[in-house]
Amino acid sequence: MNKKLEQYIEEFSTPADPILEDLYRQTHLRFVNPNMVSGHLQGKFLELISLMIKPDNILEIGTFTGYSAICLSKGLRPGGKLITIEINDELNSFAHSFFCREGADTRITQVTGKAQDIIPGLDLMFDLVFIDGDKREYIEYYNLIIDKVKPGGFILADNVLWGGKVLDHETNDPQALGIISFNNMIQNETTIEDVIIPLRDGLMLIRKKV
Repeated sequence: MNKKLEQYIEEFSTPADPILEDLYRQTHLRFVNPNMVSGHLQGKFLELISLMIKPDNILEIGTFTGYSAICLSKGLRPGGKLITIEINDELNSFAHSFFCREGADTRITQVTGKAQDIIPGLDLMFDLVFIDGDKREYIEYYNLIIDKVKPGGFILADNVLWGGKVLDHETNDPQALGIISFNNMIQNETTIEDVIIPLRDGLMLIRKKV
């Protein structure tokens, strides 16, 4: 995107709150691959989607440093909960510290481990699921969660354009191949409807049909 146009979009969007700004800054200072953090525009989009749905239960696959979890949690109904799964236990205390600062720690439950091991044991139905884990495993995540999504519920899948590599039919990038396979599978699903939004690295919005 043209840098001036991107700056314009930022300026005409509601700014992130100071805690999220600090989370974003600290992520870039302290961690490798800081580009994995959602950031202002995507974070605000996630927040507004959650506020529109008003979910009782949200599942997030891939916490990283907690930015997206905080944004998504802002739309929860009173008493609602967000379960976020992260395989890297070294990130937990950092994310939790920001959940506490934001006042979101009472509605966010952190779980450490492989999503494939954890999801089958979750005895909940979800209004909203955010998939942002290992791109090679998106199909596995989807197959595990689709029956746990309420009819009329939503799934968001991040990075579905993978830097444009979805157009490269000769790519050997395993993450890109995972995304390509996932996108192809979704295209052939009959129980859902979807749209890809060209926000950041591509965000797919999926609705489970009633």
